[in-house]
Amino acid sequence: MRKDISTRQDLYRLVTLFYDKVRADQLLGPFFNDTITDWESHLEHLTTFWESSLFMTRKLQHKYHGNPLEVHVDVDRKFNGQITELHFGVWLNLWYQTLDELFEGEVTDNAKRRARKMGTFMYLKIFEARQR
Repeated sequence: MRKDISTRQDLYRLVTLFYDKVRADQLLGPFFNDTITDWESHLEHLTTFWESSLFMTRKLQHKYHGNPLEVHVDVDRKFNGQITELHFGVWLNLWYQTLDELFEGEVTDNAKRRARKMGTFMYLKIFEARQR
């Protein structure tokens, strides 16, 4: 029986395994591998993002600072508007797959819901940014 996500260490494990898959994926890998130069720092940053998102009622040692929307719009520009809904679908499927391999429970389900909403919002905002 798998346990639910409950600690920063759980999230770091999730984020690390997930991005191992993303980096190896033929469709997603080039976007990430050509953009991120310091993976260890990036994994810590993403762990903080998910910790802030999933444990917002806790007093957290690490606080997320950043604008993920701006970053993703910049990456889309760097790749000449090549990011499509397919990329977000593959990303979401890998996220769900990794969550299901490692965890189960209420927080895990919330991580799925948040990722689905975030992916939809990001793609819409990337598309809007192309119109400017």
